[in-house]
Amino acid sequence: MERPSSDAVPAGADVHRPVTELGEFLRSRRDRITPEEAGVRSYGRRRVPGLRREELAQLAGVSVTYLTRLEQGQSHNASDAVIDALARALRLDPDERAHVDALVHPRPVRRSHPYRPETARPGAVQLLRSMGEVPAVLLGRFNDILAWNRAGHLLLAGHLDDDAPSRVEGRPNQLTLLFLDPHTRDLYVDWAEEAARAVASLRYVAAQFADDRRLAGLVGELSVKSPEFACLWAGHDVRLCTSGAKRLRHPTVGVLELGFEVLHLPEGNGQRLLTHTAAPGSASSAALRLLVSTA
Repeated sequence: MERPSSDAVPAGADVHRPVTELGEFLRSRRDRITPEEAGVRSYGRRRVPGLRREELAQLAGVSVTYLTRLEQGQSHNASDAVIDALARALRLDPDERAHVDALVHPRPVRRSHPYRPETARPGAVQLLRSMGEVPAVLLGRFNDILAWNRAGHLLLAGHLDDDAPSRVEGRPNQLTLLFLDPHTRDLYVDWAEEAARAVASLRYVAAQFADDRRLAGLVGELSVKSPEFACLWAGHDVRLCTSGAKRLRHPTVGVLELGFEVLHLPEGNGQRLLTHTAAPGSASSAALRLLVSTA
């Protein structure tokens, strides 16, 4: 591969500049690959278990100086060829590769405007409420709960007022509930798995809306109030979560085994429908019907 044309740090560059999100992500992936996994012959005493910077540079076919600049946020024009080479060397999965693309090619920074809370599109709310016994919620780009149907409210947050999503001030947020609300924490049988999935999903979405002040406020609040969130956020795991399974320990109907599907709205504004279903004829399916019918 052709190396970048200039390896020298530009005159006047701030070598103490904070590492960018891209740099932090690349370093976190480099730290997770051992020399043996990468097929690199290890030598000398190693301070970290992952790849040295010069080892990654050799694998990707770029200079150490250029990789250093990239990790330190001093290079903002990395070519697709360089990113492709780094992605191969770091063995990034498709979600991680898409995350890097979003970091390398961010959306144009919008003019500063007063913060405007997200609103739920009427058509999305109508679809939500037409789902009947299928528990569903409409999430904003950073997991604010914009709307829910009756089944979704009863399943996920029956201890909150039914009209809570309609109040802009104090609107419930799925991540805040997951980390800071004891009722929600007890709801998930596999809480640690759910928490890791939620933070990895937020990382994926955050790269697409990096200039949104709501993101900074949410991450700041959770990092201060929840050491578990802070640890997961620092891990830079990235995952586009669109489907899967989870177990809930509901205070009224007991343990449910449910599948979930995430349906992204076509506007591309980060809003999405989160739905839950149970296998037909299963005990969980019966429990869902019981929950809705007896509430």
